[in-house]
Amino acid sequence: MKHIIDTNRWPRRAQYEFFSEFEEPFFGLSADVECGAAYSLCKAKGYSFYLYYLHKILLAANQIEEFRYRIEDQQVVLWDSIRIGGTVDRADGTFGFAHYSFAQDFEQFAQLAKAEMARVRGRSDLEHSDGQDDIIHFSAIPWVSFTSLSHARHFKRADSCPKISTGKLREVMTGKGLATVMPVSVHGHHALMDGMHVGRFFELLEALLGSESQP
Repeated sequence: MKHIIDTNRWPRRAQYEFFSEFEEPFFGLSADVECGAAYSLCKAKGYSFYLYYLHKILLAANQIEEFRYRIEDQQVVLWDSIRIGGTVDRADGTFGFAHYSFAQDFEQFAQLAKAEMARVRGRSDLEHSDGQDDIIHFSAIPWVSFTSLSHARHFKRADSCPKISTGKLREVMTGKGLATVMPVSVHGHHALMDGMHVGRFFELLEALLGSESQP
């Protein structure tokens, strides 16, 4: 479900009105996220690391209210929960778009996600939208450990969905020793969120990936 925000009483009213007038209201941040514990856990339990960190991204985003705001018909709405949509590779070298529903439990999420990936691989079209914007636009670029990233944008089409991307894992030396990190890029609509909220997302994501508890 979604709820309309009364922007006249909204603490972000000034920021919303200011950034809504921008031709390009999105801003982006890229940072490394430590994920060695999550990677080891997935290897030990036979989990898909891709689906594991995708689930943690979705968990983190749902816990931060600003990631659930959208602009629809010139109104701000807040979704109770949001989904995540990502690209799925096909045997012919193309890809399609999958839409993964929110689930608190990882194994439930993974089961639904695997079925969705199989469905998308059985099609030949992009199927890029189902008409709802309660979603995060996600893409994985596992061939490159990037330091920055930009997105293709359709400026004539209204868009307020956050965009999150991940890159190739690499090992770095830290004060605590060797660590496995993954680059993560987050782009958000500045009328709905600020750098502080993206910073909270990175902190929460790293904490979720660093937990050695059961998913």
